Amino acid sequence: MKNLIKSELLNLGLKFITVDEKIIKIFLGTIPSNINEIVILPTIKYMMKRIVNSLVNMSKKGRVYNGILNNVRVSVIRCEVGCPNMAILLECLKRTKAKKIIRIDICGGINDLENNIDIGDIIIPNLAYCGDGTTNQYILTHPDLINQLESIENPIGQFQNIVAGAQKIYISKPNDKLNNIIFNHGLTNIKKQTKKVDLWTTDALFCETYEFLNAIRSKKIEAIDMESSILFLLGNKFNLHTTSILSISDLPGTKYDLLNSNEIHSNLENGMNNAINILINCLPMIEEMN
Repeated sequence: MKNLIKSELLNLGLKFITVDEKIIKIFLGTIPSNINEIVILPTIKYMMKRIVNSLVNMSKKGRVYNGILNNVRVSVIRCEVGCPNMAILLECLKRTKAKKIIRIDICGGINDLENNIDIGDIIIPNLAYCGDGTTNQYILTHPDLINQLESIENPIGQFQNIVAGAQKIYISKPNDKLNNIIFNHGLTNIKKQTKKVDLWTTDALFCETYEFLNAIRSKKIEAIDMESSILFLLGNKFNLHTTSILSISDLPGTKYDLLNSNEIHSNLENGMNNAINILINCLPMIEEMN
């Protein structure tokens, strides 16, 4: 009887809000009007804590922290790991007044190619190869996206039989203006360590095998993350300006491979702090961007 009463009260309450409001309430614990035009999406706790602690006049409603950074009003929402979590956030944010969305996080690097990637480098992706499953599901659901995307044959097929997964890998891209603002600001502050590279997004953190690393090297891909591909894809689909600023945390296949070694590079924390400072410093330019 008690559960029936609760159910009836819940249904009564839902009659007074829209479906969009319900979705945001379920996943973000707040209402659409509580989201600012500029949204910052950290993933790891260290970056989330540092950014939130920097907010002036900070307030928290549900999962959303609002406040002022460098005289710019922003919302900060932690994105849990992986493309499914990022997709849920973008589905929520398209139902708000959010317009510019910046992911800030760490990522893996490939260190023996053109840019000689190293721990602590700041990465601004040119594009993301969609090696995850979530982007493929969105493309399957919205086939019109195919006409907007470039693609390549899955490079892993050069090194092993593709018994499961995609034969074709699609490419998603960030917003050029937003990307260039952050990249140019990075060049001004730490030119040697700020790099624009191609990135591969994966779902399978623990499946970065020798064959996988050779496959992405063959396409001159120099960074690996777990969220950017769907961020860029849905940003374009939902008419949101998106990009990522990432700090290299490890180099898979070397002694600084976080999953196979206890070696922690001294530049790891410096890189995360540099990424945060670059983003905060260029927020006024991002705010003025059309």
